[in-house]
Amino acid sequence: MIRSTLSYYNRQRAHDEPPVGGTSEPAGESCDLHVAIIMDGNGRWARQRGRLRTAGHVAGTRAVREAVQSAPQLGITTLTLYAFSSDNWSRPRREVTHLMGLFHRHLESECARLVDGGVRLNVIGRRDRLPAPLGRRIAEVEERTRAGRSLHLRVAIDYSARDALMSAARRLAAGGPQTRQAFERYVSEAIHAPGGTGDVDLLIRTGGEQRLSDFLLWESAYAELFFTHILWPDFTGADLGRAVQVFKGRDRRYGGLSQQSKPSQDPSLQPERAV
Repeated sequence: MIRSTLSYYNRQRAHDEPPVGGTSEPAGESCDLHVAIIMDGNGRWARQRGRLRTAGHVAGTRAVREAVQSAPQLGITTLTLYAFSSDNWSRPRREVTHLMGLFHRHLESECARLVDGGVRLNVIGRRDRLPAPLGRRIAEVEERTRAGRSLHLRVAIDYSARDALMSAARRLAAGGPQTRQAFERYVSEAIHAPGGTGDVDLLIRTGGEQRLSDFLLWESAYAELFFTHILWPDFTGADLGRAVQVFKGRDRRYGGLSQQSKPSQDPSLQPERAV
């Protein structure tokens, strides 16, 4: 049973492959992409192997490392990873405690690697409910990596897009400037995002589910969505590259017309000029 299940998820890679001859840019070409990933499937990965869920979370950290290492070569300049939602506090206390400890240890062990790789780390989400030692570690690693320029890595911990939007709305209602720029600033301040709320270009979800789960709802208004059955611990840099290649073959219109279908000479559709 386990072997057949693993075979299914391996076949999913072939399903996710972009068509041969599709439009894509060479890997490594700079295109300033913001990619967000909902890292789903750690628990199922562990269950398929007869192991505890916590083993899946540990395996998932290796996939995080590979994604961070691969991102700059794929033209990704901002990578936002969904590590722990505000709703995840409802999970068993033992699992939550393990995750908080894992975050702390991973930040400690990866800090030098991030600095050497020119990666700037920010943790977005609430800070007031995190264990104090983890909060201090986050602040330390953010400070030590602040000069990184090759990749802006954002990790969402105790994050809820709905809560951030409600916080911003309350500030508007209290008399804040009624502008989109002010609203976006309030959202970024609610989630401790000093770099702002930059729009997401590509949102990936692993593990087979097809929902956003309260992640970057404002920032993903025009994001392209990519869903794969590959479980997060099995998601490789090559899989990330395939997702980016599929993204580059899509026609992003932002509510307008595609370049192929835009009328070029119809005077009735041209803007009026002052005479």
